[in-house]
Amino acid sequence: MATLDQKSPNVLLQNLCCKITGKSEADVAHQFQYAVRVIGSNYAPTIERDEFLVSEKIKKELLKQRREADAALFSELHRKLQTQGVLKHRWSILYLLLSLCEDSRKPSNRVPVCSYGALLAQALPRDVHSTPFYYARPQSLPLSYPERSATAHNSSLATSGIGSMGVFSINGPGPTPPSLLTGPGPQAVGESMRGSRLAWTLPISSSPSGAAAAPRPPTGPSSSPASKLPQRQRRDGDGSAEIGEDALVRDILYVFQGIDGKFIKMCSPENCYKIDSKVPLCKSLRDTSSRLAELGWLHNKIRKYTDSHSLDRAFGLVGQSFCAALHQELKEYYRLLSVLHAQLQVEEDQGVNMSVESSLTLRRLLVWTYDPKVRLKTLAALVDYCQGRKGGELASAVHAYGKTGDPHMRALIQHILGLVSHPILNFLYRWIYDGELEDTYHEFFVASDPTVKTDRLWHDKYSLRKSMIPSFITMDQARKVLLIGKSINFLHQVCHDRTPPGKILPASKSTDSPKDATELFTDLEGAFQSKIDAAYFETSKYLLDVLNKNYQLLEHLQAMRRYLLLGQGDFIRHLMDLLKPELVRAATTLYQHNLTGILETAVRATNAQFDSPEILKRLDVRLLEVSPGDTGWDVFSLDYHVEGPIATVFTRECMSHYLRVFNFLWRAKRMEYILTDIWKGQMCNAKLLKSMPELSGVLHQCHVLASEMVHFIHQMQYYITFEVLECSWDELWNKVQQAQDLDHIIAAHDVFLDTIISRCLLDVNNRSLLNQLRAVFDQIIEFQNAQDTLYRSALEELQLRIQFEDKKRQREEMGEWGVTAEQEAEENRRVQEFKDTIPKMCSQLRLLTHFYQGIVQEFLRLLMTDESLQFLSFRLDFNEHYKARDPRLRPSLGATRGRRSSNI
Repeated sequence: MATLDQKSPNVLLQNLCCKITGKSEADVAHQFQYAVRVIGSNYAPTIERDEFLVSEKIKKELLKQRREADAALFSELHRKLQTQGVLKHRWSILYLLLSLCEDSRKPSNRVPVCSYGALLAQALPRDVHSTPFYYARPQSLPLSYPERSATAHNSSLATSGIGSMGVFSINGPGPTPPSLLTGPGPQAVGESMRGSRLAWTLPISSSPSGAAAAPRPPTGPSSSPASKLPQRQRRDGDGSAEIGEDALVRDILYVFQGIDGKFIKMCSPENCYKIDSKVPLCKSLRDTSSRLAELGWLHNKIRKYTDSHSLDRAFGLVGQSFCAALHQELKEYYRLLSVLHAQLQVEEDQGVNMSVESSLTLRRLLVWTYDPKVRLKTLAALVDYCQGRKGGELASAVHAYGKTGDPHMRALIQHILGLVSHPILNFLYRWIYDGELEDTYHEFFVASDPTVKTDRLWHDKYSLRKSMIPSFITMDQARKVLLIGKSINFLHQVCHDRTPPGKILPASKSTDSPKDATELFTDLEGAFQSKIDAAYFETSKYLLDVLNKNYQLLEHLQAMRRYLLLGQGDFIRHLMDLLKPELVRAATTLYQHNLTGILETAVRATNAQFDSPEILKRLDVRLLEVSPGDTGWDVFSLDYHVEGPIATVFTRECMSHYLRVFNFLWRAKRMEYILTDIWKGQMCNAKLLKSMPELSGVLHQCHVLASEMVHFIHQMQYYITFEVLECSWDELWNKVQQAQDLDHIIAAHDVFLDTIISRCLLDVNNRSLLNQLRAVFDQIIEFQNAQDTLYRSALEELQLRIQFEDKKRQREEMGEWGVTAEQEAEENRRVQEFKDTIPKMCSQLRLLTHFYQGIVQEFLRLLMTDESLQFLSFRLDFNEHYKARDPRLRPSLGATRGRRSSNI
């Protein structure tokens, strides 16, 4: 192995030839040239280039010969060879060794090593030379290559290239020749196969003996045979004579493989094969040669694509399948070239005995290559269209290119699509039946983010990679595929459900062949859709059952409505009564443990005590951020703790929406509570203050303003409770009952929250309306304070008057003067001072009424600009009280006509 690192591959190969033949370097020149051409050949249509398989075959050959020690030694040497980077084509060398070993074990074909060139120069046996070669009609080339039988593949290579096609002679249709009916012997078959496979890669000699005697035969495509056919012009042009057609045929056959000929070479600036204008050649042959050379250009384009991507791991499994499909097509193309090379070899070996009518010409080459050219054109265009694509995007490109009216080309694309889509279907089955995503090169249309934590698994970890969704899979099918695998992972990782996927739904068999993938994807509305639907319904149903039975998802949803949306009326009212002494204090003096104790008292005293302990333990009190001047009413809020699988539905964003709605409803409920206290104060003090007629005006004003506020709050409460909350809840509950998967529940819940946020005027678009409504709430609180002050001073005055009258009556009963002049003057002065405060109270109430009505009028005007809220505007001003005061609330004549015409 030390010498292996120091010597070049050419030197090693030459030493190997000397070792095998036992001759010097000068005497093995021909064998060395043969070995170089075989190893350097890129054409092996019937051999799979797998180094492991070849090495295993060599071991088996050694074991058959009872050479176990040599087999072990070979295995060790091969392992060491794999660790070295000197040799790039180890497969070729191993295959050469295997071929030499097999040839040496065949007694019927045993030939001295020095005569290998002569053996290969014969190309085909004489009995085969007398048989005409055959070709397929251009319309009869097979479209489904895997359907070839093994028998056709192992027969004569001239026949194997056209084994599944109609057989015709070179000159046109004719009867089947006897040699094909009777069949050649085993030896002839073996020699014909070896000749047809290797003759076009080797130097051509005039005779077997000449091949053995030549010290160093020419190796390039420009070399000419030693003998010249008398019925043709010379192959080599000398500048004065015109180039013969047979020389062009040889060049064309090389060009078909992407190799420059002697006269036809690749022109890099023009990116095409051209014949030098200085070469003497007639126009017809030049044009025909150019047409045929296009086949080599197409071959190069396809081969360049496959060579550049075959070893690129980042190209992925789908890309490698595409390259394998192209390789398969190129193998069929190489089989045809093998037949053509064998025919040319026979012509040169036969010499004068070869009939001109059966020889290869440029026109016959046009006929032979008509269908291959059409197929290569399709493949080359497909390669251009697929540049820069991988994974599902590549499959979409292949599928889109198959939309053609040509049935043969459509069948070709369908065959390639089956190979390309096979890895995608394996990805898909692994995902929907096991929940596993083994997409190393990001080819599948389901993407995974490993950085996402478990609590956000459903929302963020898995997503659709839209660019990778094959065009033959609909978006609805792709969404269901995503949900199936996501549900399996959610059950295992979040719900900790240990049920095997096989018990959730019966696993289907994976695709064993590309044909299965083709059949499945061609029936997207049938078999494929049924598989996806079955997996989707079973997995989603099992997930919803687990959430509802084990984690009480629906019970938690109802608890949100009862507590955070104030649906439990008796609990909310009793809680507000208990909290009133605490919440009127400054927010900085509140303690959460005191409020929590009050909450527990309210639960035990109302119907909330009958709820599940799992729900009640999640109910808690939260104090919001305190601002200067805030009271307990401004910072108090109920809270509901969620974790585990139900947190997937009640996310942090959802809980923040619930808290916003709760604070709004709590404030509106407080306004209702305040107005109830105002009304109770008015009813209780009405009889007491009848003895003070000077207060009748101001009390009447209080009653009128309170009535306006009560009407406003009642209508707003009705709108929020029934038209917003109850209607939205009914829609949500119906959707939840009909939901087929967890995404449907999450989407319905999000729509529910968005609806109540919007219709409760809490979104960005209704910020001005919300500001006006909060201003109305502030005026109600101001009115409560003003009325409390009025009643407090009035009751104090009433108490003083009652005390004065009581003292006066007591003195009169004792026989004394009831009141002195000074006392009466003092009493009159005090009464007058109180009466002097009444106008101030009236002006304060008038100012409060003015501000309140102005805010309500602006609120109504903003409501009219929103069509969905116009009915609320009508309810708030049903008797047109505010409309009469503000002309802006009256709709214009044009707007009225427009509404009438739209209704019609």
